[in-house]
Amino acid sequence: MSIKVSPKACSLAVIKPSQLLSAEERLALTRPSDLVGFGLVLKNWGLIFLLLGLAAHYPGAVTALLVLVLLPGRQLGLAVLMHEAGHGSLFATPALNGFVGQWLCALPTLGDLPSYAAGHLEHHRKVGTDEDPDLVNYAAYPISTKSFGRKIFRDLTGQTGAKLLVSLFKGGAGNMNRAQVQGRALLLKQVLVQVALFLSLYALDWGWTWLLWFVTFMTTYMLVIRVRQIAEHGAVPDLYSLDPRGNTRTVEASYWQRFLVAPHGVNFHLEHHFMAAVPCYRLPHLRRLLRARGYFDNTPVFLGYGAVFKKVLQRTSSVTS
Repeated sequence: MSIKVSPKACSLAVIKPSQLLSAEERLALTRPSDLVGFGLVLKNWGLIFLLLGLAAHYPGAVTALLVLVLLPGRQLGLAVLMHEAGHGSLFATPALNGFVGQWLCALPTLGDLPSYAAGHLEHHRKVGTDEDPDLVNYAAYPISTKSFGRKIFRDLTGQTGAKLLVSLFKGGAGNMNRAQVQGRALLLKQVLVQVALFLSLYALDWGWTWLLWFVTFMTTYMLVIRVRQIAEHGAVPDLYSLDPRGNTRTVEASYWQRFLVAPHGVNFHLEHHFMAAVPCYRLPHLRRLLRARGYFDNTPVFLGYGAVFKKVLQRTSSVTS
């Protein structure tokens, strides 16, 4: 089967990092740090326990709602750190990428680092073509507001999460990827990590807050994941361009938006596709360098996620979900 590529792609000169950045700059940008990697993981888990501890000490509808709004970004934070480990950029020590990326980042959000990394690297190789394995997540955009409303309803009522659980029980690899694994060993690991999380909370006399963790994962987290997928590749200038400036989007988001839906620099997705080995915490610096050298000239700028949804949603459309 032939690969679909936009006619525009033939006229675009895909710029390589070596054409804009010196060898010294590329080395400095791509050097991971064990210390920073541990700091990101500990900070993310610290915020998770802070939120669950707040709910435990001040139980009620208000704190439960607060957790439902703030915790999804922290769960996504773990998934993003899994993504970093999959690229080998979370830690300088490969064994730490494998162990911490799997047990403290992937498995808690029902993911699997090895299968995710395989599927995600395939996405990087084939983005801009119709063989991109993640294309199903964003190819339909823009869509109608009614269609998107139905998607939100399915996310917030747990229907999307339930489909994920069914996939896991059937042998799927889990969150943020479509790769498949054989056997039940992965499912056992995922269950063991959830049990360990519950026991940790129980030891603090917060055991019931695991339900908040799980309900959040099944509902508002699914919506946050959807927002991330749409913002990265939905309704981009040219989905079938081989140039990242055509097939990928960066969102220049405010702090509160990044805290809610774009932790650990995940909003700098165009820069990530330009140079995937750069750790997430150096992507803002990479963006500044590329902007200064004209890489983003004539590239659309999106100031916040509101601007993204003005692009990806239509008031009227014949598109159905």
